[in-house]
Amino acid sequence: MPSPSGTPPSSRKPLVVTTSDRVDAQLAQRARSAAEEVGVPYVERHHKLPLKKLLTDTADALVVFESTAVSLVDAEGTLRFSPGLAHLRVKQLDAGVTEDQLLRVARLREGERVLDCTLGLGADAQVAARLVGPTGHVTALEKSPALYLLVRHGLAGLARHPAASAVDVVNADATAFLRALPDGAFDVVLFDPMFERERKSSAAFEALRRHADYSPLTREAVEEARRVARRAVVLKGSRYSQDFKKLGITPEPARPNATVLWARLPGSGNPGNPGGAGNA
Repeated sequence: MPSPSGTPPSSRKPLVVTTSDRVDAQLAQRARSAAEEVGVPYVERHHKLPLKKLLTDTADALVVFESTAVSLVDAEGTLRFSPGLAHLRVKQLDAGVTEDQLLRVARLREGERVLDCTLGLGADAQVAARLVGPTGHVTALEKSPALYLLVRHGLAGLARHPAASAVDVVNADATAFLRALPDGAFDVVLFDPMFERERKSSAAFEALRRHADYSPLTREAVEEARRVARRAVVLKGSRYSQDFKKLGITPEPARPNATVLWARLPGSGNPGNPGGAGNA
């Protein structure tokens, strides 16, 4: 049965990569290569092909490459990548303020290797990169192709903070990725899965919800993370969610009005193979 737009549902794609209408050969190649990374179609763009028509006729969502930006566009709006709150959190760290919750719970140190299993919009990955410094390394996983392309290429367009490590973004399922790693491959593993209960949020977070992977965090994933983490596994969850309870995890003490809870589990203590982490 045709869709309301007259397009057969079988011909529509969940995600398409394209460019702004002011396209040059270099920008087109960047977009085409990005589409190939995740195996989705690339659509050549020109000024007579508006994004609205692409959304009506071709795809449910678009990743749009511009000369200096990357955006995720769907029928409900546009999310242009930006450092967001991570920028403010890093500025606080630069100023010597040590109240960031990721620092408090994960106790990240200079030179450590961090695996962020749930990249999302990249805030914690950017803060972790600042905390471990240029001698450390952050690998960040994102299962959603749309969010992976938005954040991977968005981060690539930012000037790296001189006191931060690189962030290596990988399009992967966290549990499968963890299974393939040796014991102690990273110092700290982070999880921030999508909250079970929705709350009214910012426009950026609402866009994240529309395109995020909602696979629940499992006991297997947590145990694999503890094997892979030399020092600690850090989890973030909503006070209104039952996720921690289902996993048998006790969160850290928090203020009565806190809406986000954190938990910290010990890692394996195995020093692992630094070369293995770097190659992951």
